[in-house]
Amino acid sequence: MLPIDDTPIVRDGNALILAMDHGLEHGPVDFKAVPEKLDPSTVFETATHDAVTCMAVQKGIAEGYYPSYEDDVNLLVKLNGTSNLWMGEPDSSVNCSVEYAAEIGADAVGFTLYGGSNNEVEMAEEFREIHEAAREYDLPVVMWSYPRGQGVKNDTKPSTISYASRLALELGADIAKVKYPGSRDAMAHAVKSAGDMKVVMSGGSKKDDLQFLSSVEAVIDAGANGLAVGRNVWQRQDPSRILDALEKVIYEGETADAALGE
Repeated sequence: MLPIDDTPIVRDGNALILAMDHGLEHGPVDFKAVPEKLDPSTVFETATHDAVTCMAVQKGIAEGYYPSYEDDVNLLVKLNGTSNLWMGEPDSSVNCSVEYAAEIGADAVGFTLYGGSNNEVEMAEEFREIHEAAREYDLPVVMWSYPRGQGVKNDTKPSTISYASRLALELGADIAKVKYPGSRDAMAHAVKSAGDMKVVMSGGSKKDDLQFLSSVEAVIDAGANGLAVGRNVWQRQDPSRILDALEKVIYEGETADAALGE
């Protein structure tokens, strides 16, 4: 893994990745409650918040919108992704090369790997190619490590999440994005399984403020390094309020209650 603490995508050893690859992965349904967010520029505006270390988007969004925000937002280009229309065994098409991501200004690249899928071997080989190419550009690599498919019965089982973080370490990722395994102790084991590699929690579907921040507090207390979050930020009518609170929890070690002023 690279020493990435001095790279743009890390602040004080931690990271808050604002993800907006949902238009591809989930479709417009994720924007139903906040139709104004169909315009990617509104989420780029949110990403200018000091708490956000980078914004993760697919190639087309990066091409079309990042030039207007390159002075205020660090860019993570997601190199693979698949629509929710796909009904086969979990897989993810490679939609962008490392070389092109670097050309359009990426500060890091991201890649999803579905461990346990019938397509795991092919995806791991694809990851090898992008990982080695990213090293040539000194770009950190974030793995969306999501065990899923016929080989996985419960994708948030503690042992499965620990395997997810270990898989990312073994294959060379600099940061693993994993789901929350349900408790602080289970997350601590996933972090330990990752060695010196950074681990961040997937934000998941929208929850109320305290419930969401309490899980982030548990993750930080477990030794993880932050969050990769989308809906729990930009689906809110006032994203800056939750980002203010996340800044306190992730970088300042405050409790969820204190961060919310409760």
